[in-house]
Amino acid sequence: MDNKNNLKKIASEWITASPEKAQAENEYYCQTRDIFQARLDRMLHYLLKEKSISEENTYIVSAMAGEIGNNSFDHNLGKWPDVPGIFFGYAISEKLEIILADRGQGILATLQKVKPELKSDSAALETAFLERISGRAPERRGNGLKFVKENIKSQKMHLTFISGNAQAKLNDKMEIVETENIIAGCLAIITL
Repeated sequence: MDNKNNLKKIASEWITASPEKAQAENEYYCQTRDIFQARLDRMLHYLLKEKSISEENTYIVSAMAGEIGNNSFDHNLGKWPDVPGIFFGYAISEKLEIILADRGQGILATLQKVKPELKSDSAALETAFLERISGRAPERRGNGLKFVKENIKSQKMHLTFISGNAQAKLNDKMEIVETENIIAGCLAIITL
């Protein structure tokens, strides 16, 4: 756990650094899925013990973080452009904030494999959150980000999700805008 502003800065620096400078602190860098799962379990136990959010929301936010983090590993397996693995951190002050990031191929490149007509990061984010589609076709998957979106809305949480030059902001509605900065992989910030 860390200060929220420091955590955002560390994640932002890691995801945008050149490969040789992309060194995340060990407490945040999860090179493999098993390390991520162990840290996700540790967060769940900490939040249940801390009781700063309801038990129901603790399990929901843990499941959403697990979905986003596991997507990074699932959709980049054997295809990491440079640094494999993900950034995973969380902080609690007035609110809980969870940050996940990867230096993978991004939503557009992933979904273009099954929907080649996608031409922009904005269209790819919209598709990822609204359609039942998976970059792992022919597997019958594609519900993960819809699960995240529905829980963000129903539990009055907030999600900022950035991939490429597109940013989705979700709470009771979803808004997708283009950004000046480009993130090659994905950056997700869950706030409750």
